[in-house]
Amino acid sequence: MTTEKFITPKRRLEQERELFMTLSVIIRQLDVVPYFSTYQAMQHFTETRHSETNDELWVLEHPPVYTLGVAGKLEHLLNPGNIPVHRVDRGGQVTYHGPGQLVVYILMDLQRRHWGIRQLVHSLEQSVIDYLATQNISGERHEKAPGVYVAGRKIASLGLKIRRGCSYHGLSFNVAMDLQPFRGINPCGYAGLEVTQLSELGVTEAFQLVSRQYLQQLMIALSYDDFKESKL
Repeated sequence: MTTEKFITPKRRLEQERELFMTLSVIIRQLDVVPYFSTYQAMQHFTETRHSETNDELWVLEHPPVYTLGVAGKLEHLLNPGNIPVHRVDRGGQVTYHGPGQLVVYILMDLQRRHWGIRQLVHSLEQSVIDYLATQNISGERHEKAPGVYVAGRKIASLGLKIRRGCSYHGLSFNVAMDLQPFRGINPCGYAGLEVTQLSELGVTEAFQLVSRQYLQQLMIALSYDDFKESKL
């Protein structure tokens, strides 16, 4: 004799909502914004969001800055010069942000959609790979070094933090920037790791057009059905 697990009316309603749920997201276009205040804003958003809060994608550039993740070792800061360095709570090692690099912060409720961090990482990588394919560029993953690579050179980096079942931090994608500051670090903790960018690979579209085209791929990879655009 088998017994059925009792499902409360409240849980049944939740299941029905999940089945027919439309996944929408707010996209905030923030232009060039300081790193640390944006980092604090991400933390505040994540601490104060609730089960009905929309996911958000923050699309922006940063002035020159190095960031060290929770695994970051100072030995990988070779010659930072006068570029600010911030230690932050994302995963990973050291990376560089600067003008001409597309940064997208992923403020997603993973619990709501029953995703784990591996699925999020895979989806973010896939969004870059799919965008590159539209430009006839072959992007690839490296199993032990998250991100996206073209012919062995890194073009996109990932760093995430999961708090209360929700993500923040995100992805950086080299479009048309000064790559020289990457020589001041071991990117992502790998000595000698080379980086590249779209402008070196023959992509000549304006930054804003690249951003729009990439966001289309990101929406697909993250399974969003609808979006609204806004400012902070």
